[in-house]
Amino acid sequence: MLLALELLTADELRQAQRLLAEAPWEEGTKTAGSQARSVKRNRQIVAGSAAERALQALVLGALERSPAFLSAALPRRVLPPRFNRYGGELNTYGEHVDQAVRYHEGQALRTDVSATLFLSEGYEGGDLVIRHSFGEERVKLPAGSLILYPSGSLHRVEPVTQGERLAAFFFIESLVPDTEQRRLLHELDQTLIALRSRDGDSAESVALMGTYHNLLRMWTR
Repeated sequence: MLLALELLTADELRQAQRLLAEAPWEEGTKTAGSQARSVKRNRQIVAGSAAERALQALVLGALERSPAFLSAALPRRVLPPRFNRYGGELNTYGEHVDQAVRYHEGQALRTDVSATLFLSEGYEGGDLVIRHSFGEERVKLPAGSLILYPSGSLHRVEPVTQGERLAAFFFIESLVPDTEQRRLLHELDQTLIALRSRDGDSAESVALMGTYHNLLRMWTR
């Protein structure tokens, strides 16, 4: 399931862009796996820098208050975001699959859902291209918007031909690892929201809520 949603407020976006402008950068190959290293040509904020920590707190705070994100990803754990920049000679990331397992503070995290948060506009090229069973989908969202997609998807970032593409990327271990089960739960949740908005807590919506939670209980790993 690919899902785009608005995440940052205008004030948060301005704050993020100010921090990005002040941040120290290094080549992104330092954090790439063996397969991705040969096709990764971008820059990332130096890990552990003050700018990175401030940006991580900003993005994680926005995720925690986003019902749309919680409904779609059903997060168990979120790996703290990293931040990248494409432009000039380091302007692309060839086709790759995200690592199945990442490590944070000594703990292994299974990557079920990948996320890109767009943080700049006015650049040319730089589309995120995601392959799925129906072909390829090109994604280029307004600054402050987020795209969620299965971590097992082949994807790439097309060359940035003008300007700079700034973004956050991160990974989620979901309570429901299966992509199709997660999609069905999200659709059911959105239907429930619409029904309750129209009819209140009717007998039908209460019964459907029970079905949602029983499926969540069954599919949680």
